[in-house]
Amino acid sequence: MENTTKEKILEAALVSFVENGYKGTNLRDFAAGMGLSKSALYRHYESKEAIWNALLDKMEAYYNERFGSPEYLPQIPTSCEELFSLVMHMVDFTIHDEKVILTRKLLLTEQFHDDRVKSLATEHFMYDTKAIFKSVFEKMIDAGLLIAEDPDMLALAFTAPITTLIHYCDREPEKEPEIMGQIEAFVKHFIKMYERKQIKL
Repeated sequence: MENTTKEKILEAALVSFVENGYKGTNLRDFAAGMGLSKSALYRHYESKEAIWNALLDKMEAYYNERFGSPEYLPQIPTSCEELFSLVMHMVDFTIHDEKVILTRKLLLTEQFHDDRVKSLATEHFMYDTKAIFKSVFEKMIDAGLLIAEDPDMLALAFTAPITTLIHYCDREPEKEPEIMGQIEAFVKHFIKMYERKQIKL
């Protein structure tokens, strides 16, 4: 019961922090909305800051386990067709997973008020995704699947437009089919530009 209640508190906190911001979330009202007294809430988390940090820990682990990270790379594609499938799977997860959507909004709105969130936003929106694809491209270049370009620059050129389009989808979700079409077209274009053509004997 303890773990279930703690999990429910974090799930509700994610929504509340996105809707009201960290400063705008009142713990008494938050607890009441969950059918708890403030003292009952404190039996699970000693402060709003404790809820906040537990939530950030939880969502960081949730994303890394399902999307990947520089320490936990996805399976390296053995063809450019597999690269396309991998990328579109990662994009689909990023755009459609409700917890990830809320976490991304939380990072965007709170990054100017909290140093840890600023660091997480920088890692999440730029460095980690670029690092994942730098490793993927390095291995695909070594395997002769992509032309021998600087993998760091390839990763930056690849991830920046996709990240921008995902943020666009967050702002205007009604345009998702169009945006997904743009991402798919970009990934195909990238592969066409950098795939190493095999010489047929």
